[in-house]
Amino acid sequence: MSFDIAVADQMRIALNYVKFKTNQQRLRSNDKVIADTLYGKVKGVKWQSIYGNNYYSFEGIPFAKPPVGELRFKAPVEPDHWTEVKRCTRVRSKPCQVNIVMKLVQGSEDCLYLNVYTRELHPNKPVPVLVWIYGGGFQMGEASRDLYSPDYIMMEHVVLVVISYRLGALGFLSLDDKELDVPGNAGLKDQVMALRWVKRNCQFFGGDPENITVFGESAGGASTHYMMLTEQTRNLFHKTVIMSGAALAPWAQTPTHINWTYRLAQATGYSGELNDRQVFAHLKKCKASSLLKVADDIITMEERHQRLTMFCFGPTIEPYETDHCVIPKSPLEMMRNCWGNSIPMVIGGNSFEGLLMFPEVNKWPELLCQLGDCEHLAPRDAHLDKEQQRAFGKQLREAYFGDRKPSRETILEYSDLFSYKYFWHGIQRTLLSRAHYAPEAPTYLYRFDFDSKHFNIMRIITCGRKVRGTCHADDLSYLFYNAAAKKLKRRTAEFKTIKRLVSMVVQFAISGDPNIPLVTHDEKQQPQGTGTGTPTSTWLPISREDAVFKCLNISHDVQVIDLPEAEKLRLWDSCYDRRLLY
Repeated sequence: MSFDIAVADQMRIALNYVKFKTNQQRLRSNDKVIADTLYGKVKGVKWQSIYGNNYYSFEGIPFAKPPVGELRFKAPVEPDHWTEVKRCTRVRSKPCQVNIVMKLVQGSEDCLYLNVYTRELHPNKPVPVLVWIYGGGFQMGEASRDLYSPDYIMMEHVVLVVISYRLGALGFLSLDDKELDVPGNAGLKDQVMALRWVKRNCQFFGGDPENITVFGESAGGASTHYMMLTEQTRNLFHKTVIMSGAALAPWAQTPTHINWTYRLAQATGYSGELNDRQVFAHLKKCKASSLLKVADDIITMEERHQRLTMFCFGPTIEPYETDHCVIPKSPLEMMRNCWGNSIPMVIGGNSFEGLLMFPEVNKWPELLCQLGDCEHLAPRDAHLDKEQQRAFGKQLREAYFGDRKPSRETILEYSDLFSYKYFWHGIQRTLLSRAHYAPEAPTYLYRFDFDSKHFNIMRIITCGRKVRGTCHADDLSYLFYNAAAKKLKRRTAEFKTIKRLVSMVVQFAISGDPNIPLVTHDEKQQPQGTGTGTPTSTWLPISREDAVFKCLNISHDVQVIDLPEAEKLRLWDSCYDRRLLY
């Protein structure tokens, strides 16, 4: 994926970034503070949030040894202890990745650090801990202030931890040879190790090790889901918030019938045989930038037409089990009896997730214009034969395009279709699984539908300023201050949405129930019986008895309604046998 942003918008983004960095310097004080960890003491610094609260910031705390040299591609290793006070007053380098705007490789392989933000180091009572896992398709992302400044969340009395993990081939390369000990999912194993660190060390920052909530968006949402499924994390946390992602999303499972590692080796100059040991030796010597530059090109256009995969290196079923194995079998099977079925979950997505497809259409217009009868859009894990694929494809084309031929003029219809294929149906299947296999643990469904002309940052970057709607990742603008944001007046709908979203997440972290008083943007008490669907005054967990799942619809006002996507989701459900659906 790459973004071709208009020059005027690039200039605007650059100017905003300079303003952001200048303002960050103003908000950072010279007051230092020292905290303990089990590995040694760390030095942090006092900050002021953009809305005036003071908090302490500890950035760049190592939770694993640098995954370089002999540790490249391997599961993470605990860090060494240190005796001197470690300076943790600046964010460390992002993981190696391709910048999709500037088209160049940035970051460092030495990237396994986390950031801790807290209002009080020694509160009267330990406070809830929130652990953020960033998204980016397992190909990009960073634990930085540029994207995830803690200002909004620091309006509340919680500890926030933002963790980092390896991306792309460096984080998800897999080899079959057991002796090499590279079965894949190193990036997910980074997350496991970070969660172990949080469990053992959050008390030193005022956090409650018995009240930890993991939350994440997109690939971070899928990661959060995987963290609920794997035995590696049992008892490390107590609640989850999964935003616009799920382990069953098609992009959250890499197809294993193609040897992506061998293709990567060939693309970086390897000319030997298909031998894991020789391939591994070659890839260990390659520059990280070389590995990442070519990874997007080893998927053929035919495979893109077939929607085989979005990325060639991501979560995968590991070819053999080890003491660090995270995904020993399909996530569908893991979901049926995982330990995470005993803890509360909030899950949901944005109302027009698929606007994210605009850059893909701009880069490869033939993927839309040569869509045909949509037979390649049938889910691969439904295991349909060719005839069934064609029949289901025709149903999709009729449901999303009607009589119109797929073309540039139908980009919004195409985007709507991929809202379901890439995001909402994975969420739907997770809801069905939770309703049947986790009936004792509450599962709350939300739908983020707030459409701001100037503050839905991802839509503006992805689609330009003429398109409206709530795009994938637009909700992040209301959870984290970032380089594209500005300080808002408290009376604005955007600021009130920030307060609302943050309050819901924090209330859920405190109690396991995300309900807060529903107040409209004009400060009047939420009226009942208005809007679409059948609004009610209380946001209740889903139930297997629900004919249609109810969701909290977060727009300019907030209402509990029937999920608007339900009818089209039933179409996607229909192509699965029940045991393959959930």
